[in-house]
Amino acid sequence: IMTRFEVNHFSIVVKQMQQLTWVSQAAADLKQFCLQNAHHDPLLTGVSSSTNPFRPQKVCSFL
Repeated sequence: IMTRFEVNHFSIVVKQMQQLTWVSQAAADLKQFCLQNAHHDPLLTGVSSSTNPFRPQKVCSFL
């Protein structure tokens, strides 16, 4: 007969085992996500100079 603590611990272990993912499956999912979203990645597609917030600012002509 299992104690209440043992039953609770056993159920937690079972839930964790259900959530396990094979590394190969996780890698395949990550690769698929990256390939599907590559066109949104500014490191791959580049940034337009007109929309780049990090471009050098123009000098103010009033100074």
